[in-house]
Amino acid sequence: MQRSSRRAPLRFSTQTLLLQLSVVLLVVLFSTAVHAWLTYDRVGSEAENQALTLARTVASDASVRADVLAISQQPGTPPPSQLAAGPLMEAAEAARARTGALFVVITDETGLRLAHPDRQRLGEKVSTDPSEALAGREVTTRNTGTLGPSAGAKVPVYAPDGTTVVGEVSVGYSMETVGQSLARDIGPVAVTAAGALLAGVLGSFLLRRRLQRLTLGLEPEEISTLVHDQVAVLEGVDDGVIGVSADGRISVFNTAAQRLLGLPDLAGSRWDEAPVPDQLKSLTRPGSDGTKRPGPEALELVAGGRVLVANARKALHRREDLGWVVMLRDRTELQQLTRQLDAVGTMSTALRAQRHEFANQLHTIAGFMSIGQHQQAREYLARLAATGPLKFPVDQAELLQDPYLQAFVGAKGVEADERGVALRIGPETLVRGQVAEPQDVTTVLGNLIDNAVNAAVAGSSADRWVELEVLDEPDDDGGTLHIVVADSGDGLAEGTDPEAFFAEGFSTASGPLARNGRGGGQGFGLALARQLARRRGGDVKLLDPGTTGGPGAVFMATLPRTTAGRAGRNITGATGKDTNA
Repeated sequence: MQRSSRRAPLRFSTQTLLLQLSVVLLVVLFSTAVHAWLTYDRVGSEAENQALTLARTVASDASVRADVLAISQQPGTPPPSQLAAGPLMEAAEAARARTGALFVVITDETGLRLAHPDRQRLGEKVSTDPSEALAGREVTTRNTGTLGPSAGAKVPVYAPDGTTVVGEVSVGYSMETVGQSLARDIGPVAVTAAGALLAGVLGSFLLRRRLQRLTLGLEPEEISTLVHDQVAVLEGVDDGVIGVSADGRISVFNTAAQRLLGLPDLAGSRWDEAPVPDQLKSLTRPGSDGTKRPGPEALELVAGGRVLVANARKALHRREDLGWVVMLRDRTELQQLTRQLDAVGTMSTALRAQRHEFANQLHTIAGFMSIGQHQQAREYLARLAATGPLKFPVDQAELLQDPYLQAFVGAKGVEADERGVALRIGPETLVRGQVAEPQDVTTVLGNLIDNAVNAAVAGSSADRWVELEVLDEPDDDGGTLHIVVADSGDGLAEGTDPEAFFAEGFSTASGPLARNGRGGGQGFGLALARQLARRRGGDVKLLDPGTTGGPGAVFMATLPRTTAGRAGRNITGATGKDTNA
């Protein structure tokens, strides 16, 4: 298999070169043949014109006209011996010898030869038709007579009065002479054709070398196969692929890349001017020494409402720089699922802790009953009923009537309590419906609480707290959930653009994050939450930047169509199936 794959390019190259040489040879031969034919026709036409000129000269000679008229008026035709010694024969032969013509023939009005190079044919009728000349018309001809092929002309001879045709003069030049002239003229043509053929062969070799350099040594069949494979691969994958050529232009922008970035096909445009996120462009920017600047092999960014993981690789063929290949992978669903799993894990941890507490409470009740202290058991149960079946470290948790919000916020309260932050519910909290879109609510609410807890931990205030207020606005198409989160942190640094909170890679706790080579996934919570809220027709905004020493920043999220009326006791999960709350 290896031998055949090595010989195939050579065979294809030989076939291509032979085809090019065949085309060049065919063009040169065809051009030479056309030029030869045109030259032959031109030389023949010149011979005809020369014959016509000579025939006119002889026919217009006064003595020739008088002698032809005198013979025509005699009864019968003079014998050949008399014609051979006559003045017409002398004039015709003198003209022929002077001009190098093949023949100069003079006839009477019936076409009988009065002068001819072959004396034995005097008095005979000419071999070619003289009727047109005898009718008073001049003609040029190319035919074969008794002396061989010739190019000639026939001119009528008029009587001295200039009105009566008394004979005709026929002059011809040998085609062999025309061929000799052609041979003299065709020599330079042949040399030129040979030079053109040599130049064509040299040009074919140079063109072949250039094509091999431009096509990286690939043959036409291989290029065709490569194009088919490229289209099949680029359009058959879910990952976005962006190819940037060495000259800085986008050569590939597949359908997946268009879908993930929410952009049209940018193939052919300048990469530096393309409307793609700057993080992508930074992956392909070289350092001061021309090499790729140090940085992560992959980075995360939010674009088109999606969390994308992007990396770039230098494309090289042998030692030739082909540019860059940027790969885009969609991690939106994975990150949302990760947050859901984190929420479930947090809730599970909290429930396990509550299970131990509940077991202790049952043991206490059992102890009261076993010793007969029924009144103490009743009072203990009354206290438990007042605080709820489960106890989360969330102040005023009873304001949340929705079971989903109770469980999720309770789990977040356990998580915050472990970090020394008190999570409390604001007094204005009022949720009359049931959460119908737990996936989106988890993403937005979880991000806001996590960021607030981080800010409270990083703040300078000794009293660390996070306050949450949740309101729902009923609607026929699904209620709107309004979420407000405040914290005890140091707020937004003075002079900082409020929109910087929503940029990828920004954390409310530590400001801009330095990404490491592993990505880390930090600094995308607020950006993702805003993208998700805006996709639903809502938004995430900064209401108050806060002050140093506390209270900190206040954020508000609006999530349309995320709650249902109180009549529906079920909530719809991310899978689209109903699960009992």
